[in-house]
Amino acid sequence: MPKLKTHSGTKDRVRISKNGKVRAGHPNMNHFLGKKSGGRKRRLTGLQTRKGTIAKNIKRSLNA
Repeated sequence: MPKLKTHSGTKDRVRISKNGKVRAGHPNMNHFLGKKSGGRKRRLTGLQTRKGTIAKNIKRSLNA
């Protein structure tokens, strides 16, 4: 069985914490920022924990 390749796009966007949690940035922070309020933009900064099936699929694509 050959080694599996890590998905490059996922690798750049997601981190796995020491405890195995999947941490990723919030969506909706790339463009159209002028129409979003400052408070909303501040809430969307930082990382968010992904849970459930999404986290499982991310870990599978990272071979973690």
